[in-house]
Amino acid sequence: MTTDPPAPPAGGDDGTEPAPTPSRDPVRATGRLARSAASARIAGRIGAGRLSGRVRTRLAPAERRQEVAAAAELRTAEQVAASLGEMKGALMKVGQLASFLDDGLPEPWRQALASLQSDAAPMSPELAAGVVEAELGAPPHRVFRTWEPTPLAAASIGQVHRAVTAEGREVAVKVQYPGVAEAIGADLANTGMLARVLPLLFPALDPGALAGELRDRLGEELDYRHEAANQRRFGAVYRGHPFIHVPAVVDELSTGLVLTTELASGSRFAEVERWPAAERDLAGETLFRFVFRGINRLGMFNGDPHPGNYLFEPGGQVTFLDFGLVKSFTPGETAVFHEMIETLVLRGDGEGYRRALESVGLLRADPSLPTAAVVEYFGHFYDLVMEPGRRTVEHEYASETVRRVFDTGSPVAKAVSLPAMFVIVQRINLGLYALLARLGATADWRAIAEELWPMVDGPPSTELGRDEARWLERRRREGDPVVRPDVP
Repeated sequence: MTTDPPAPPAGGDDGTEPAPTPSRDPVRATGRLARSAASARIAGRIGAGRLSGRVRTRLAPAERRQEVAAAAELRTAEQVAASLGEMKGALMKVGQLASFLDDGLPEPWRQALASLQSDAAPMSPELAAGVVEAELGAPPHRVFRTWEPTPLAAASIGQVHRAVTAEGREVAVKVQYPGVAEAIGADLANTGMLARVLPLLFPALDPGALAGELRDRLGEELDYRHEAANQRRFGAVYRGHPFIHVPAVVDELSTGLVLTTELASGSRFAEVERWPAAERDLAGETLFRFVFRGINRLGMFNGDPHPGNYLFEPGGQVTFLDFGLVKSFTPGETAVFHEMIETLVLRGDGEGYRRALESVGLLRADPSLPTAAVVEYFGHFYDLVMEPGRRTVEHEYASETVRRVFDTGSPVAKAVSLPAMFVIVQRINLGLYALLARLGATADWRAIAEELWPMVDGPPSTELGRDEARWLERRRREGDPVVRPDVP
């Protein structure tokens, strides 16, 4: 587990300015004009760095030009990543998304922005202590037996500290940055700023659609009381699970700006990417089961598949860390998902699938639009489960999935609108498949999916599936069906 945030990268000798050093204020500016100016500096830094890099490349010996160009691009990317980490809020979230979503992003940028997935410039120890005191009524050294002022991780909305409670319990304490709510509001209201920055980090995607996704989702993550309630619900459902772990919430030490949970351990995603293929397959299977059991059996979806939100142990053991963005579905809404699977995947009924899309407003009724085109467009999102057999999730599939989400040129895409129930589900397309591709995860995804689809209720198809089946049977014997929790 990461214990110290990385030092900010220094500037080079190619005319680019050094990256900013960490400020004692975790959110550099919260006003719209100030953040717009900061984003303009980021855009300028990209332009200046690339210009000076081109000059140095032309002046370098022919045999070193590729090396010089790559070094200049990485230096510029590191400076931009440090700036985004300082700004926090929506722009840092943009950088996080860019680091693992879009295969159109050059590798030096992906490498530099990866630091934003779990580590960025933290707030000062005094400022973090001030938030804890304001929320819990006393400074950390009085609330907790021990408190580590250096955070375990610092991300877009808050940072996490290790502590020990008065009773001797090891905990992780998430502290929200002061001013981050105002910063996010300023970012999302500033369409000009988003239009300037998004194309630099997502050159292949429609910036308007991506800005809409950010606007719809980010505000929901700011209230830690909401996150605590979500985490308690998932923890109750997965009590005693053989390979899925949800840290317990410490209610008496949690508020709207401070969330205290059981301390978890494990390896970060970047380390798991270097594990043997068999272990990466198990990790990917657990992520897949968690997402699709949630939607199909539990009626709830934790909507932030993101590399920084997991801790891994060998054998498919995964701890899920962030529950700030959860969607609960009604039985009628999950029935719609099941009808779509039945018509397209199980029966191959393109006309029936189209009727299902039109009935919920996902597709506008347009007689001029061929059903074959509808099936071709939407069928991509079901491709992993369309046929039985082992299949590796590849970068090309994940990248094409992201592009289809933001496609504005397809005749089918022009007839698509996303009802509220489908908006958050796009996080599967915008996150889960990218993570599985990063792992190179291989499995018979159709067989696993059939275990999780209630209209099939297939037998266990893997060792993890057999472990989960035994857990389900034990919970049923205890009088808890573990099919669908009560939705408040």
